[in-house]
Amino acid sequence: MLDYMIVGFGLAGLSFAEQLETNKKSYIVFEDASQKSSRVAGGLFNPVILKRFTAAWRATEQLDAAILFYTALERKLNQSFIHKFPILRRFNSIEEQNTWFQACDKPILNKFLSFDIVKNTYVGLDIPFHFGKVNHTGRIDITKMLAAYSKHLIEHQQLITTSFIHDKLRIEDTYVEYEGIKAKNVIFTEGFGMINNPFFEYLPLRGNKGEYVLIKCHQLDLKEAIKSSIFIIPLGDNIYKVGATYNNKDSTANHTQSAKEELIEKLDTFLKFPYEIVDQVAGIRPTTKDRKPFIGTHPEYANMHLLNGLGSRGVLIGPYVAKKLFEYLEYQQPLDREIDIQRFE
Repeated sequence: MLDYMIVGFGLAGLSFAEQLETNKKSYIVFEDASQKSSRVAGGLFNPVILKRFTAAWRATEQLDAAILFYTALERKLNQSFIHKFPILRRFNSIEEQNTWFQACDKPILNKFLSFDIVKNTYVGLDIPFHFGKVNHTGRIDITKMLAAYSKHLIEHQQLITTSFIHDKLRIEDTYVEYEGIKAKNVIFTEGFGMINNPFFEYLPLRGNKGEYVLIKCHQLDLKEAIKSSIFIIPLGDNIYKVGATYNNKDSTANHTQSAKEELIEKLDTFLKFPYEIVDQVAGIRPTTKDRKPFIGTHPEYANMHLLNGLGSRGVLIGPYVAKKLFEYLEYQQPLDREIDIQRFE
């Protein structure tokens, strides 16, 4: 009898699996690689909503939890995933500069936003009104991290790489069973794949398709991420991730020509160096109507639980909510009403 069965292995699944390992709980993971949003995401950890210069939900708590979590993972797996660098927010007008300074005065933001205007030193970028700098930010190499953790699971015989058939799950009062495997609890961390989960179909999950292009630009040599109408994120070796798009009408996983053209058009408004497009990726973000995650227990089955709806900030929010769910299940610590799925019952 295992303690937990985890269905899905993106950022949510990894975050909960590591909570279980840290607390000496036994578990198995089912993952068929059908959902791509974690693997194609930009990977930025950023506590500030840069469109409106406001703090993300529980920004400080989430950032502190995320850095501790990813640092511990680096030590555990003997790999490097964290790349710290500032984000430079391109100002579009003097009015935006003034709004930035007003935001800098707010107690929750002054830890992250720099009062000093950053003048553009990149000759290939058209930045007439300069930058604002966000501190305590950077990128997690999600693809590398998921691959390293998957290898760790395989070595410990904790990963099953087949599709999970929900109808085969047998639910008893004190355990669940799937094809001969018994566990006290099952956690669904399926991302947008939750739309095919009959147990949680009552929840208002939404899909938001995001696409990126990867470019190669030898002359740019960025040391920070740039945020204008889109992000330019340095990946190393003159490769940059540019995006992302937001499309809640298209639920297909394939990348599109229209998104590519949209990203190129926005990039060309301020990047003046020549560049080459080397790849394009797409994924469906699992989002919610109130922009808060889905965390909690099924209203009918006490041993069935959910960790989903991390949206576009999964890198930041995943470790925080995974810990909250674990403490709720193991120590009966109440969940915040704003993330508990009971808010939709």
